[in-house]
Amino acid sequence: MHDGTIGENLKRVQERIAAAALRAGRRAEEITVIGVSKTHPASAIREAYDAGLRHFGENRVQEWEGKCGTLGGLQATWHLIGHLQSNKAARAAKLFHCIDSLDDANLAERLNRTRAEAAGESVNRAKLRVLIEVQLGDEESKSGVSEAKLPALAEKILGLEQLQLAGLMCIPPYFANTDDVRPFFARLRNMRDTLEAQLSRPLQVLSMGMSHDFEAAILEGSTEVRVGTALFGIREAAA
Repeated sequence: MHDGTIGENLKRVQERIAAAALRAGRRAEEITVIGVSKTHPASAIREAYDAGLRHFGENRVQEWEGKCGTLGGLQATWHLIGHLQSNKAARAAKLFHCIDSLDDANLAERLNRTRAEAAGESVNRAKLRVLIEVQLGDEESKSGVSEAKLPALAEKILGLEQLQLAGLMCIPPYFANTDDVRPFFARLRNMRDTLEAQLSRPLQVLSMGMSHDFEAAILEGSTEVRVGTALFGIREAAA
């Protein structure tokens, strides 16, 4: 990890993305960087914004509530990328443009209902973009819907007027050798392709890859990478 400024770190991340995209025969512009700002102060988000970053991901609703008041003027897109508890769904529907970790039909219904009731209070009156988080590694510590239940959940979301299903997200097991994670990314891409055929509609977003493995994810078709450490540095312990 380099100890440069956030702007310098962002440039390095963009260079890594460009190199991976070239290897994959893709354009770097196809890949969105989401700055994972959990445990980092609002000032770090503003510094990244000033360096050109426009997408930011938070893990906890409560933590974002503590930051967003000082960042309301930024023309950024705010993503919830952590597991969403049902009792925080109503607040999340008002605070975020995107819920990238949806894995439950009841949660989807609650988001839809809150978005409909409080359109004027939400950050954006457009539909709430959602991604379905898929559990790939059978790890009990990680959330996500199973592959078997994915089609039913997707069908459910498509029936909810306030939600826009854009694609899939995953957090695969950690591997020191990033070549070992590529089959997990390929599996999510294949699930997406199958689901598109089943639903007869495009699902353009594949959110996969983090600081240590996003090159591997790009090689397997990722369109959004979630970068924290490589951009903001080592996280401070949460209070």
